[in-house]
Amino acid sequence: QDAEVVRTRDPQRLAQCDVVVDVGGEYDPERHRYDHHQRSFTQSMSSLRPDKPWTTKLSSAGLVYCHFGARILAALLGQPEDGPVVTALYDKLYENFVEEIDAIDNGIAQAEGPPRYALTTTLSARVGHLNPRWNDPDQDTEVG
Repeated sequence: QDAEVVRTRDPQRLAQCDVVVDVGGEYDPERHRYDHHQRSFTQSMSSLRPDKPWTTKLSSAGLVYCHFGARILAALLGQPEDGPVVTALYDKLYENFVEEIDAIDNGIAQAEGPPRYALTTTLSARVGHLNPRWNDPDQDTEVG
């Protein structure tokens, strides 16, 4: 809770960080590196947790959720990490929220062929609306 959040792609600065998410080109949970941007990366929830059925390629958000989601839910709820309440919530939260982030971040289409409707209120779309427009004179992405 007292962590400093640093936004950088500088490898020297990343090497000093305790946890690195979505940058650095490395997935190594032992060293708390959670990036999915390597050509060789193919992990899914089911490949990392064989007790889970989802095969959507994980984004960095999904990696963090995979490794820490149950622990966080257990702490928030005061329930055992392997108990039925945490297990049910972990699965529902992945299936109804995090998997969408994984799919969108990895460019996985929601349907075969053209979509029947536009998805405009996804988490990714909402975050995207915070970024400056391409022709905005102030291109400071930190403001949003």
